[in-house]
Amino acid sequence: MRLLMTIREKFRETLETYWVLVKITVPITVIVAFLSRAGAIEAMAPFFAPALQTIGLPSDLGLAWLAGMIVGLWGAIPLVFTLVAASDLSVADITVFSALLLFAHGLPLEQKIIQKAGPSMIVTTFLRVAGGLIYAFLLHRFCEATGWLSMPVNPAWVPLHKTPLWSEFFWDLSETMIWMFFVLLFLSLTLEALRATRLLNLMMKAMSPFLRLVGIQGDAVYLTAIGLFLGISYGAGLLIREAHSGKIPPRQVFLSCVFMGFAHSLIEDTLLVMALGANVLGVLVGRVLFAIAATAVIALALRTTSDRAFFLMAFNNRT
Repeated sequence: MRLLMTIREKFRETLETYWVLVKITVPITVIVAFLSRAGAIEAMAPFFAPALQTIGLPSDLGLAWLAGMIVGLWGAIPLVFTLVAASDLSVADITVFSALLLFAHGLPLEQKIIQKAGPSMIVTTFLRVAGGLIYAFLLHRFCEATGWLSMPVNPAWVPLHKTPLWSEFFWDLSETMIWMFFVLLFLSLTLEALRATRLLNLMMKAMSPFLRLVGIQGDAVYLTAIGLFLGISYGAGLLIREAHSGKIPPRQVFLSCVFMGFAHSLIEDTLLVMALGANVLGVLVGRVLFAIAATAVIALALRTTSDRAFFLMAFNNRT
């Protein structure tokens, strides 16, 4: 009986989330499809070309990158294969692009939550975008030098594919929206199962030593681990209350938010991009290792930063 109640509750929550995403995703996808057919994508591509070509990606993916940064992963995912055919992409391409999205997506919402906890929105946004580009560049160069992941991508799920016919486009879009609901429901039930079996707690405890290694200590460790596995809305959301109560020092709040910006929602987001064909080592293992290394470097820099400079540039005491 309790299991059925849980499933029903998750179904209701998923339906609410799904409807919000539909209202955002459908108009954006239709607009992008129209722009693509009107030749606007080709006209806009040069603006994205310098950054994307540096990491070995076609500039046509620039609009999907922009949609991901503004709307979130669900804003970018339906666009990927409508802008560039799957047959023109390798596993390395999808892995690099997915990594770029995983570092910086849904920035207006997620960064507002982080700002509420105290850290500067400008500084943490810059770190997320720059961190994503640096990691994507390193991953691209490694794949290029070794030939790793050079095989053609074989996605388990193609949300939408490139087609010149509007009838096919809207049919594919309808199918994608239906599948999106079941994907969201599956992810929601998976997370609930991990919570119920306490596997999620074990995973968070396993990450605690690594978080302490980069300078995150005390109560900030557990809250950062929550964000790492469940997302910024959970981790930073809980951090807001603790930060405002003064229980967690500002520098710890800043480091926690920086780390969560680099690596968060490891379960849900990773499964989503893997369905597109991304390699798990590139989008999960490598990303977490980069987050640990980059946050450790930032922690070292903070040690030599005066309180005046820290509160002036990186932290707002009046949140």
